[in-house]
Formats: sequence, C-alpha cells, structure tokens
Amino acid sequence: MNLDRIIAVRTSKTIYKDGDKVIKVFDKDFSKSDVLNEALNQSRVEESGLNVPKILEVFMLDEKWAIVMEFIKGKTLDNIMAENIEKEDEYLNMFVDLQLEMHSKRVPLLNNLKDKMDRKIEESKFDATIRYELHTRLGGMPKHTKLCHGDFNPSNIIIGEDGKNYIIDWSHATQGNASADVARTYLLFKLSGKNELAEKYMKLFCKKSDTARQYIEKWLPIVAASQSVKGKPEEKEFLLKWVDVVDFE
Repeated sequence: MNLDRIIAVRTSKTIYKDGDKVIKVFDKDFSKSDVLNEALNQSRVEESGLNVPKILEVFMLDEKWAIVMEFIKGKTLDNIMAENIEKEDEYLNMFVDLQLEMHSKRVPLLNNLKDKMDRKIEESKFDATIRYELHTRLGGMPKHTKLCHGDFNPSNIIIGEDGKNYIIDWSHATQGNASADVARTYLLFKLSGKNELAEKYMKLFCKKSDTARQYIEKWLPIVAASQSVKGKPEEKEFLLKWVDVVDFE
C-alpha cells in the first residue's frame, strides 16, 4: 500500500490516494467506534442507490484506523464553482437537485437525527435554560425518516469524469427531518463567509421543495448548538448569535 500521495488533510485524519483507491487514515487517538460507524454509515448509504464511493476495507495501520474506499476521478463541486463563477446558478441548481434526491432515500438502520441532536445540545456549553429550550424545540419538530448527510456542501460533492455526481464523507449521516439538513447547509455557507450564496441556496431549496423558509429557520438554533460542540474558536461568536434567536416565553 502506497501512502506517498496525500490528497487532503482534515482534522484528525489524512487522506491518501493509492491507484484506484482512497485511504483515509485517522489519528491514533481517534475513536474506534466513530471510525467503524463512518464505514457502516457509508456502506448502508451505498445500498440506497445513491452514487457514493464504495467501502472496500477497514483496517489498522501503525496503530491507526484506516478506511479504504474507491477513488472517484473528478473535481469537487466547490472547485468547479470557484473556477466557473458565471455558472454559479447552474451549479447551485444541480446541488439542490442532488440534495433533494438524497432526501428521497430511506436508510432505516442509520442513527436517528433527533437523538443525535439531543446529545449534541447536552454536550454544548450553553446554560441549562438555553439547553432546555433547545431540547423542547427539537422535541416539537415533526419526525421524519429521510436520509440526511449532516455536512452537505459543495466540497463533499465530486463531479466524476464519468458524468455522475458523487456524495462523499458520510460520517455524520442520520435519518430524520430533511429541513435540519438544509439548515446545516445554509449555516455552513454562512460560516464560510458565502452569505449571498447562502441566501440563493435557501430560496432555491424552498422553491424546489415547496418548503416554507420559516420552517427551516426553526432548525437553525438547534443546528447551531450542535455545530458549537466542535469547539472551533473562530465559529463561537457567530454560532452564539444563531442560538440566541431562541424565543423564550
């Protein structure tokens, strides 16, 4: 196995290319259960019929866990949009259509989105009053079983040379309410400073899915609280603003 070519470095993991394979190597202190859960998530999503890289192997390398999957030849949608700014609307349409296709799938063995959000709220550093309000708001949201990615953004879409669109990075996948997934995508655009694109995305998704913007916005405090658990200092003030829109009675 050749680990000479690094194609990406992420928090707690390094991604290598070896021929027609990708090897994602996690740091030594990375949770074993999280690695196995990610591989299981992606394997289950494979069975839904979506275009995703196939999991080939999970093993240990120098006391580090690694996931091997097929290499998809192509470019990320994020890179393509940056290179073709004049086609932003066209690519955004494709992005939303792909998200809607994903939400049409059912993967019943995935973790429940509401359960995950409840855990994240409790892990957050917000005070008990805010956590209570967030738990209450979450509990009142309709229960759905749609496939949700949890980190759906253009950098996790590969436009393959075979003409197909592939969705990668399924570590946060759950089944639940699609509007929570949309709220997170909107928030991710905002966090990356792409405010105009965030607004265009929100309007387009609401139009294509016939979903009220107000309904999606009810998820924003919940999603912001769950994002805060990652503990990124540069996001703290921004996320606090979104959590503070909670309505108190």
